[in-house]
Amino acid sequence: MKDDRLYLVHITESIDHILEYTTAGKAAFLSDRKTQDAVIRNLQTLAESTQQISAGVKMRHPEVDWTRLAGLRNVLVHQYLGVSVERVWEIIERNLPALRIQVKAILDELGPGS
Repeated sequence: MKDDRLYLVHITESIDHILEYTTAGKAAFLSDRKTQDAVIRNLQTLAESTQQISAGVKMRHPEVDWTRLAGLRNVLVHQYLGVSVERVWEIIERNLPALRIQVKAILDELGPGS
């Protein structure tokens, strides 16, 4: 049986990496291909981790847009040539802080791991 906590921690760590990589702001992000690559890789990891979380946790937490996260994963992995770094920046600014709060709340609900 897989441990949802492991994947939830992985999601938070990926978000933390992304936020750390982008502290210099939008202009720096848009002009730095290495940072873009690092951020996109962490978004892929984050999105893939959401796919490993049990259906039970997903059903108890509809406030997380699990379907949209799956769609993000598919775009990043399969349509990588069409990824807009402007859109990635929007995700960083608008979606990641709230997602981090939601995931931390789920982790708190699950309690300490065994």
